[in-house]
Amino acid sequence: MTRYLLLAEGFSADAHYGKTMRGVLRYRREDVAAILDSTRATGDTEDGVPVVQTLEQAMQHEPDTALVGVATQGGRFPPAWIELLRQCIEHGLDIENGLHVFLADDPEVAALAAEHGVELRDLRKPPHDLSTATGANMSVPATIVLTVGSDCAIGKMTVALELDREARARGVRSQFVPTGQTGIAIAGWGIAVDAVVADFIAGAAERLVVEGAARGGELLWVEGQGSLVNPVYSGVTLGLFHGSAPHLLVLCHESGRDEIEGCGGGPHPIPSLRDLVELHERLALPARPAKVVAVALNTRRLDEHDARAAVAAAEAETGLPADDPVRFGAGRLVDAVLAGKG
Repeated sequence: MTRYLLLAEGFSADAHYGKTMRGVLRYRREDVAAILDSTRATGDTEDGVPVVQTLEQAMQHEPDTALVGVATQGGRFPPAWIELLRQCIEHGLDIENGLHVFLADDPEVAALAAEHGVELRDLRKPPHDLSTATGANMSVPATIVLTVGSDCAIGKMTVALELDREARARGVRSQFVPTGQTGIAIAGWGIAVDAVVADFIAGAAERLVVEGAARGGELLWVEGQGSLVNPVYSGVTLGLFHGSAPHLLVLCHESGRDEIEGCGGGPHPIPSLRDLVELHERLALPARPAKVVAVALNTRRLDEHDARAAVAAAEAETGLPADDPVRFGAGRLVDAVLAGKG
């Protein structure tokens, strides 16, 4: 079994830039040995996991793999991070890296890894033999559910994982389908579709749902990426949408967010939930019309009273079941999906 040292320098308390760390901590808690962040106080913990300030302290917890748990500025490694990764290699730790820069392509890092007999795993590196979609997505023997969103970084992966967890608890042959680096780190398989050549995104998504069914899934929860209304990342969203050929959609939204974050040339207002439902249903493949069957809210910025009010408002606006699956449980959303699949 892997024992992770989560590298979270400067971002272990940041829900956005530290989301890889937080995802692994929530869904693979038993595999985490320690978290490394020199900016945290000695003795700090995250969900009972020790937070250490130095690599020497971390090694006392016997990790065997260092996971890059943050999204660095521009998706590249600052010089200080390269030095930290070199130190991890010298201590015999395998490296799992979810950034767009591939460590195995760095001659010096690769040579050091070979010298110390450790493995460099670039989670975002796509398979070499990807191609365009073939139509196999239309004959997958499973119900395919895609999480779609009003923006990036609002919890589409978390929703898919929570719904998968609830479905499994009911005895459903359910499978989470990872499409990003954090999902891959959690599930141990998948393709990061945002690192795939544009022409092959649909083909990658098709391969994922075919594999999800081959892994025994009769209900596939495909992790969404980006947003159709985000001008920076909409391309990967549409490729994933059409390539996975979902039967059903779960619309994800962060309560209180009314503008697309992280892109210039704006403002870029987020459409209403009702308009987002219509948009996604209109852009589904004509060969497989997909319906939004539920709304998953992220209410982390709200107190409980306002969170419940936001859920009620979403239901009133869309006429669909809504809930925050992390805060209030995934049961009602899974009920909606199971009813929708017939």
